[in-house]
Amino acid sequence: MLKRQIVLDTETTGIDPKSGHRIIEIGCVELVNRRLTGNNFHVYINPQRSIEEEAIDVHGITNEFLKGKPLFKEVAQEFFEFIKGAELVIHNAPFDVGFMDHEFALLNQGYPLTHEYCEVLDTLVMARGLHPGQKNNLDALCRRYDIDNAKRTLHGALLDSEILADVYLGMTGGQKMLNLASGNEKGSQNQQGDIIRLSSDRQPLKVIMANADEVVAHEERLKVVNKDGETIWQQ
Repeated sequence: MLKRQIVLDTETTGIDPKSGHRIIEIGCVELVNRRLTGNNFHVYINPQRSIEEEAIDVHGITNEFLKGKPLFKEVAQEFFEFIKGAELVIHNAPFDVGFMDHEFALLNQGYPLTHEYCEVLDTLVMARGLHPGQKNNLDALCRRYDIDNAKRTLHGALLDSEILADVYLGMTGGQKMLNLASGNEKGSQNQQGDIIRLSSDRQPLKVIMANADEVVAHEERLKVVNKDGETIWQQ
């Protein structure tokens, strides 16, 4: 069964839709069975209001740039159809979903709330569970999972979605490749006990070699484990 996920990000005029702020950019990246399909959705939107200076400092999108861009009502149906039925993967989901629900509600055309037609997975909540007490913003996660984000000098909805897709796959990679108990993933056994071989085009695991100090520490530890002679690991 195909699993369709949409990694999604938005940029906005400010931080609170209840204060009249609007979406100005939407970026979506499609994953099907954990593979990027190249079927993306990206649009800039004229918010019909000014952008706060603090927001411009974050994403670099100006009022002048958005002149002549479509209104949300002109892209709403296409956006709705693109995400409908998928699992949305969003970093700090309440922010983006709150803006999406606000924009659709303004149209007064009977669009449902996002959670009524999409599942929503919040990668910020996931990251906090995996790395409690640590920074879990997108830049920190890129460093933690060795993901190149050198092009991310400013926030951008499509670029951030592409980066988040890599982060999400990194955070969940162990569950995909090492879930031997479920019997459903590659590398496990099916109900008949047959071994399911890993795909040859899978992403290779990163090998981290011990440095010189770690090698010395390891040798010293082995001496403690067996004082009377060599351990099996030293033979």
